[in-house]
Amino acid sequence: MSLLQIQKDYSALQQLGYKLDLTRGKPSSQQLDLSVELLDLPGRSDFFADDKTDTRNYGGLQGLPEARRLFTNLLGAPQEQIVIGNNASLALMHDHVAFALLKGTCDSSEPWSKQGEIAFLCPVPGYDRHFKICEDYGIRMIPIRLQEDGPDMDEVERLVASDSSIKGMWCIPKYSNPTGTVYSDSVVERLAGMKTAANDFRIFWDNAYGVHHLTEEKISIANILERCAAKGNPNRAFVFASTSKITFAGAGLSAVAASKENIQWLLTRLTPRTIGPDKINQLRHVRFLKDEVGIAALMEKHRQLLAPKFQAVLDVFEAELSNLKDVSWTTPKGGYFISLDVASGCAKRVVALAKDAGVVLTPAGATHPYGKDPEDRTIRIAPSFPGLAEVQQAAKAVALCVRLAAEEKLQSK
Repeated sequence: MSLLQIQKDYSALQQLGYKLDLTRGKPSSQQLDLSVELLDLPGRSDFFADDKTDTRNYGGLQGLPEARRLFTNLLGAPQEQIVIGNNASLALMHDHVAFALLKGTCDSSEPWSKQGEIAFLCPVPGYDRHFKICEDYGIRMIPIRLQEDGPDMDEVERLVASDSSIKGMWCIPKYSNPTGTVYSDSVVERLAGMKTAANDFRIFWDNAYGVHHLTEEKISIANILERCAAKGNPNRAFVFASTSKITFAGAGLSAVAASKENIQWLLTRLTPRTIGPDKINQLRHVRFLKDEVGIAALMEKHRQLLAPKFQAVLDVFEAELSNLKDVSWTTPKGGYFISLDVASGCAKRVVALAKDAGVVLTPAGATHPYGKDPEDRTIRIAPSFPGLAEVQQAAKAVALCVRLAAEEKLQSK
């Protein structure tokens, strides 16, 4: 198709007056409705936990035992090694970084902030909120290429073995944001056992999509805490999760699991920060979700709503973009995103064209540290929030913008 014809199609697209948003992986209203029963729990009279704790009162820094039990399978740890937070696991991740900067870890000789410049390894494409934490605190970010089975471990092992300023690494090990990558057992094994120049090196294991399947295949990954312990590095990993995309995104539960020593370190840090979390919300979640079987049943309902939207995007991309050189996209089996790679140097142009046509996308570069994608290729697509018809419209609009940007680049040569 000629540039002139694509431009005419784009002008027609602009006349449609779309107001579509594919920026963030938010649950749709229909998904939130699946958990509306939470609003009636725990009720006006039965607000006591299993151990007779009055959940309306102070206390319970580590979280209700039954709430911690709810996360044992998702986090891969016994309840004694789990702490329940409030609605955002991102807040827990932020606090772990801040605590390490201010106080050091349980393995640190002094706070990270007193050890000179520190750095984190950042698999890319990755999650912009992870990168924002590092940027906000002046932590140098080192991009690591994310491969089909996880980060480039040859590069990871080389860097952490030779540079003691590298204190941490971000990982989304299952249905990674935005590619849908699943870390292989071999990658988990190498992460757990690799030699690090910093003896207080930490892996921030963000298991945000542990039960968020898009197909009937229920993929599992190796247990990072068990592997670290087996390799003689029991304190290496912090494992995070939440119910943000299980129940209510703004009113769920977050949780972290780690070694016994790490958990004691965390509770010591939390003591001056809070007199206890929202235990009423913990209790209502336990009574609503009940157990692992209850979570799985709810997530199947989520899958029924989400899978058609993802398939709609994939069908449009296959029909409209499969013949374009240097354009590709991921086909995730879980999670909340599709990663679209356009021709080099075209991502910012595609995002701008889409915006002018009424389709808002995550800024180009958001998938990389400092918002800078060196190839200007990767765009994160989030199909979850709009309705199915709107997702189809948005995908077609994005595909047209990709074709227009590619043809413009070709004609400029």
